[in-house]
Amino acid sequence: MVSRRPEAPADVLNLSSERGEERAVGCKAASSLPLAFVGAGNKARIEKVCGSEQMHHHLENLGFVEGAFIKVVSETAGNLIVEVKGAQVALDRHVALKIKMSL
Repeated sequence: MVSRRPEAPADVLNLSSERGEERAVGCKAASSLPLAFVGAGNKARIEKVCGSEQMHHHLENLGFVEGAFIKVVSETAGNLIVEVKGAQVALDRHVALKIKMSL
């Protein structure tokens, strides 16, 4: 008998929005979780950045690249302030769901 992992909440898997962003395909990693679920004060390593090509490029320019370490400074209503490469960046929940982390 093969055991199955529990399904992630629908809002985690459906990353499309009314703003016309592409749905992230192939971003589901077995040992990762979205940045939105990393609590304040915790550090983690970026495994993958998902989303549209434009979103991916913008986040890459801010320092959100595979292998980079981030620290969640604070969290309010799902929106985050994170420290990446010495700079603090504010992210809304929809963007934070597109960044896959390993703890």
